[in-house]
Amino acid sequence: MTRSTSIAGIRLLGISGSIRRDSHCTAVLRSLQPLLPASATIELFALNDIPLYNADLDGDAPPAAVVRLKTAIAQADGLVLCSPEYNYGMPGVLKNAIDWASRPGFASPLKGKPVLIATASPGTAGGVRAQAQIRDALAATLARPVIRQHVAIANVGARIRDGRLDDESTLGFLRVALADLLQEIALLDGAASR
Repeated sequence: MTRSTSIAGIRLLGISGSIRRDSHCTAVLRSLQPLLPASATIELFALNDIPLYNADLDGDAPPAAVVRLKTAIAQADGLVLCSPEYNYGMPGVLKNAIDWASRPGFASPLKGKPVLIATASPGTAGGVRAQAQIRDALAATLARPVIRQHVAIANVGARIRDGRLDDESTLGFLRVALADLLQEIALLDGAASR
């Protein structure tokens, strides 16, 4: 399916690297819709029900939660991943989801998918060290992480109010990052329609 190079009707999928009920990363993702143009939407997909990757289950009848994940990724025009940093790296729950979504190899729903990567942490580095691991894992899937300045939200706990990000400078930075993602989607769609 090809689209025009406009941003009309763009569907984004937000995936948090944390399954904690009061996750800062999920709060960041919940804050993105107002930053998008009116014709673009973002839907969140929770990873709570995704089982640990097991190649024995990765056949013609994978677990239902995995089917939902892969379908949601396939139907999205682009992804927004927001992850905490655990011990200088990405959380296992996010790596596990990427592993499931990467199948079948070289033909997965992640192949060619534009992805905006963000990290958020209560610490001063904003989780930036996890970004290299996330980018490496996505490179193996043939996804297309957006090349731009890192989106790393430091001291995120102080920037969240009532389950949403409320820091104007951070929201402004995220608005620009989302515009970069939408531009990447439009460029790919334009190339596909030629």
